[in-house]
Amino acid sequence: MLRNVAVIALPEVAVFELGVLCELFGYDRTADGLPAYDFAVCSLDGGPVPSRAGFDISVRHDLSRAEEADLVVVAPFDNPAFEPPAPVLDALRRAHDRGAWVMSVCTGAFALGAAGLLDGRRCTTHWLHTARLARLYPAAIVDPDVLYVQDGRVLTSAGTAASIDAGLHLIRQEHSTAVATMLARRMVVPPHREGGQAQYIETPLKSVQCETLQPVLTAVLASLDRPHTVETMAELAHMAPRTFARKFRDETGATPHDWLISQRMLLARNLLEETGLGVDAIADRTGFGSAATLRHHFAQRLSTTPQAYRGTFRSSQPV
Repeated sequence: MLRNVAVIALPEVAVFELGVLCELFGYDRTADGLPAYDFAVCSLDGGPVPSRAGFDISVRHDLSRAEEADLVVVAPFDNPAFEPPAPVLDALRRAHDRGAWVMSVCTGAFALGAAGLLDGRRCTTHWLHTARLARLYPAAIVDPDVLYVQDGRVLTSAGTAASIDAGLHLIRQEHSTAVATMLARRMVVPPHREGGQAQYIETPLKSVQCETLQPVLTAVLASLDRPHTVETMAELAHMAPRTFARKFRDETGATPHDWLISQRMLLARNLLEETGLGVDAIADRTGFGSAATLRHHFAQRLSTTPQAYRGTFRSSQPV
């Protein structure tokens, strides 16, 4: 049973995520029927840790506190050039070797990667940093779309609010769904969020920059509500379909079908955010043809529904 929690704070620690960990594990809520944790924030030497918000955090424990913890968490740090010291990496390895949970929040995953704990494991971090994580630790299986990933007793989460999702997931496993739901209500957050972080990645409509096919792509973008196929696009380019498909991949890096779906998805997301159009009308305007097809692609690409996406991102401005 999870009882003892140690959070490792590194220089330039992110205060929101550190606060989330304190909220999840650091407060005594036994009067509400929730479990109590022996909770501590640690630094390399037990001294103060500078935050990325411009103030220092006073810490009472050094890394020895992590040696007895059932859960060791690395809070995120906002310094891409920072390399966690060897004692931190050794503490993480020892925690994993003795069967403790090891968790990272956002960029804390880079410390787990440096310790070798992500090798051969599915993991994640904030979508802004997933490419760098995969580049630095090629043995890691980085998933840029999810809010959190558990692989064995290693748990990694995406940025900021995803630390809440990951923490509640762990509490749900270690205690029960009822305990996690009770804590979520106390924190005034949903006990489980649908979808992954793919829906939060900023993907604005971009201008087309192609060497020879730009007029064709521009024409297709201006008429996404119409049926388009490889054959019809090849006809616009005055090419045979096979030649067009090969040229298309060379110039865009995608197949015509995948590019077309991506552009329709971008337009659908924009319409859901900025207009009051119904899902059926958006499906027609984006060329998906039916609400069912639109829902299928939202589930496949964003792990959510059009309605849920609108509820999250709909502009508060009148339309």
